Amino acid sequence: MKLSWEIARRYLAPRRGGRFLSFITWISLGGVTVGVTALIVVIAVMTGAQEDFQEKILDANPHVLVLEHSSSLRMDDWRPVLDSVRTLEEVVSATPFVLTKVALRREEYAQAADLYGVSLEDLGDAVTGIEARIRSGTLPLGDTKSGFPSIIVGDDLADRMLIFPGDTLLVISMENIRQGPMGGFFPVSRQFEVTGTFNTGLYDYDIGNLYAPLGAVQDLLGVEEIDQISGLGVRTTDPWKADAVADSLQNLLGFPYYAQSWAVTNGALFSALKLEKLAMGLILFLIVVVAAFNIVSTLVMVVVERTREIGILKSMGMTDATVLRVFMLQGVWIGVIGTTAGTLLGSFLCWLLDTYEIIQIPPEVYFVDRLPVALHGGDVVLIYLASVTVAFVATIYPALQASRLEPVDAIRHE
Repeated sequence: MKLSWEIARRYLAPRRGGRFLSFITWISLGGVTVGVTALIVVIAVMTGAQEDFQEKILDANPHVLVLEHSSSLRMDDWRPVLDSVRTLEEVVSATPFVLTKVALRREEYAQAADLYGVSLEDLGDAVTGIEARIRSGTLPLGDTKSGFPSIIVGDDLADRMLIFPGDTLLVISMENIRQGPMGGFFPVSRQFEVTGTFNTGLYDYDIGNLYAPLGAVQDLLGVEEIDQISGLGVRTTDPWKADAVADSLQNLLGFPYYAQSWAVTNGALFSALKLEKLAMGLILFLIVVVAAFNIVSTLVMVVVERTREIGILKSMGMTDATVLRVFMLQGVWIGVIGTTAGTLLGSFLCWLLDTYEIIQIPPEVYFVDRLPVALHGGDVVLIYLASVTVAFVATIYPALQASRLEPVDAIRHE
């Protein structure tokens, strides 16, 4: 093995000797390094985007929603259902909520939004981060000076409509539309006082979500007296097992109730992110494959250039297996060193992007305000092994060609 490595090292160097690599070897090495670097950075960015979305979605949404099949998409007699849900071991907490589509009117401008009614009763732990901040008082949702029900709005919506704490908003229900005596239809509206703003980091939520006390939203919809809600929000011990908890709740409650996990509710978004990550990974892996072709061409040129030397070595007793090992060691050396350098460089760039947030992006387009980066050890190991494997496979053809050379023909080679 020592002899094979010594010959391989000399073949990697320039023709007339010396310790430095030949120019074509540097090109092959650089190709592998660049390919691995690009692959690691892009995979880290795609993983970071996926995790960033997950974190922010889980901050604003329950892990599981329990709803009821009905024409009005409302749940009656929900307190026994709440008690049943809480009996499940994996359920940390569960609270009622009301969700409805409304229109906000301020002077001559109107904006559609989703209004969430949040229970302020002591019904256990909060099921979302926003609900926890409301209960702790970080996001105030209590009594107001005007006597109108309180409401909090997203930062981006507040900026668009020039809304400040203390302002009043006219909230128009798009569901509770009543017919007048003359046959016309009139939506129900209520005045709310803005008591604060929130920021989730997701533009769609910050421009389109509102939160108000559960009773005030029920009053807007005309369901306060019969105590109807939209459903129950459930927080589980592990958000990544929410699908299994949803199935358990479905079996526990039966028809007409059904449960949906946050992964199902946001399935389209995460499916798109996974597909994009896979596509980008495959496309950039082609850079590593191209680098592998450089390794093939490098070794083929070495075989051609060193044909006479190979013939002399074989005539002196070197076996085909030893020659094969010599050229395989050259290709594997390029693959390992290039992959290692690319891994270190890619990891450093990921750390740089994550620590200093160098790249800022428009949140109204990409939902986030910076380039998210998350580098996982599993991804790094997979990329490293795949790159080294491709480099190893690239050595097979030229190494076989070199080992099959006949000593006499090789020595006569010009």
